[in-house]
Amino acid sequence: MATSADRNIAEDQAAGVPPDGLVAVVKRDCPTCELIAPVLADIEARGSLTVYTQDDPAFPESITAKVHDADLAFSWHRDIETVPTLMRFADGDEAGRIVGWSRPEWEAFTGLDALGDSLPPHRPGCGSLSVAPSMVDVLAARFGGDGLTARRVEFGSLEDAQEAMHDRGWSDGLPLVAPTAERVSAMLAGTSRAPDEVVANVAPDLADCTVTKAAVNAVMAGCRPEYFPVVLAALTAVCNDTFNMHGMLATTMPVGPVFIVNGPIAREIGMNSGINVFGQGNRANSTIGRAVQLIVRNVGGGRPGEVDRAALGQPGKVGFCFAEIEGTADDGDGGAESAGGDGWVPLCTDFGFEPGTNTVTAFPGEAPRSVVDQLSRDPESLARTMAVALNAIHHPKLVLGFDAILAVAPDHSRVFIDSGWTRRQTAERINELTTRPGSELVRGAGGIAEGVPEFLAEADLPKFRDGGLHLVHCGGGAGLFSAVIGGWVNGDVGAQPVCVEIDPWR
Repeated sequence: MATSADRNIAEDQAAGVPPDGLVAVVKRDCPTCELIAPVLADIEARGSLTVYTQDDPAFPESITAKVHDADLAFSWHRDIETVPTLMRFADGDEAGRIVGWSRPEWEAFTGLDALGDSLPPHRPGCGSLSVAPSMVDVLAARFGGDGLTARRVEFGSLEDAQEAMHDRGWSDGLPLVAPTAERVSAMLAGTSRAPDEVVANVAPDLADCTVTKAAVNAVMAGCRPEYFPVVLAALTAVCNDTFNMHGMLATTMPVGPVFIVNGPIAREIGMNSGINVFGQGNRANSTIGRAVQLIVRNVGGGRPGEVDRAALGQPGKVGFCFAEIEGTADDGDGGAESAGGDGWVPLCTDFGFEPGTNTVTAFPGEAPRSVVDQLSRDPESLARTMAVALNAIHHPKLVLGFDAILAVAPDHSRVFIDSGWTRRQTAERINELTTRPGSELVRGAGGIAEGVPEFLAEADLPKFRDGGLHLVHCGGGAGLFSAVIGGWVNGDVGAQPVCVEIDPWR
C-alpha cells in the first residue's frame, strides 16, 4: 500500500480507484474537520491515510497524502453525506465507514489509541458539499452514468435559449424552461422508472417516448419533479387506441385532452380543485397537461397546421388539468368544502377504481361553458337546468355522438347532496331529462337543417351513450355555477375517456 508523497494519488482518483487503507473526506468550512486536523496528522504519522478535501486544496496543511476533490466526483460516487467521513478500503472496495468525530469509534476503527486526547470526545459533522442543494442536481447530471438518454442539443454561444427553443419548433407559443441536464436529472428523480424505459408510443408519428424524453418536456412545461408521476400516467392514458389521440389531433373540432386527477396525490402536489379550478394561478394544474401536450408535439409530431387540423381550437389545448374535490378541500378562502359524503364518490369510480386511488382520467373535451342557476333549491329543478345546458353540447339536435363532463361546484352539489341524491342517481336523472323525442331532433325540425336522420323520428333518443355523462365535483365554495365540458365523437369512430392509476410507479 503506497502512502508516500511520491505516490500518484491523482492517477488513482482519475481512474476511480480509491487507495487501499484509511481514507478521510473533509472540508475546511467545517468546524469539526478543523478540530480533528491534528488527529488526521497523527493517523498518517502512525500508519497511512489519504485525505480527500472538498473545498480548500491546502487543507489540512499537516497532511501529506491529500487529494483535492474539486469536482466532488469522489464524494458523489461514494455517497458522502457528512464530513468528516472516515472509511477503510481493501482491494478498491469500501470495508467500513464512520461519520462525524467520536474518539472511541475512531480508535476502534483505526486500531490506534490515544487519538485526540486533548479534544472533546464527540462532535457531529457537517453536510458534505456533494449534498448541498445547489449541487445535488448538477452532480447527478454530471456523474449519474448519463442516464439522460435523449439527444442533446447544443446552442451557439450567441443564441438566446428562449428564442432558440422557439425557433426549433419546441414551443406551444409560450416561453419554455430550458431543459438543462441538471433540471432533467432532477425531474427523473420524481420517478423510480428507468430513464430509457419507453412510456408510450406517441401519435401521430407513433414515436417511442422514453422516461427521459418525457422528463425533458415536463421541464420545458414548468413541472416540478413531484408532478412527474402524474405526467407519465397522463401520457399513458392518451397514447392508446381507446383514447385515439391521433384522431383527436386530425379532427377539425376544438377538442383536446382534459386531465382530471383523483386521490391523495392531488393534495400532496398542491393541485387546485376549488376556486378558479379551470383557470390560472396553480403551477401543477397549469403545467401537467401542458407537459403532455408538449410531448405530443415534440415526440409525436402533433403540431397545429400539420396533423392538428382544429378549425378553431381552444385555450385548453395548451394544457387542461385539474383535481376533483374529495373528502374536504380548501375552498380558496381558508375554509373547507365537503366533497358531499359517501354518495358523491370520485370520478375514478366510473372506471372501476376504489375511492382514494391515485388516478388520472383523460377526457377528450372542449372548453368549459358556464351553467348558471341561482334559484333552484330542489334537485329536480336543478337537474332540469343541467339537462338543458347539456343538450346544447355541439348542437341541441345532435345526440348519442358526444360524451360530456358536468363539473358540479359545491353550491350546486349541495342541493343534490342535502336531498339525498347520490352522484349516480343525479347522473341517471339528468340522462332521463336529456332523452327527447326523435321528432324534435330530425333534420328540418324547428326550421333547422341540422339534425338526426328521418328514420329516427319515432324513437326516444338520449343525448349521451350509456356511461357517457361524467359528473365531477370541483370549483369554488361560493357561487351557484357549474360547467359543461363537451366531448369529442365517442365510441369506435372517435375517442373514449381513459383512467390510469398513478401509484405503481411513484
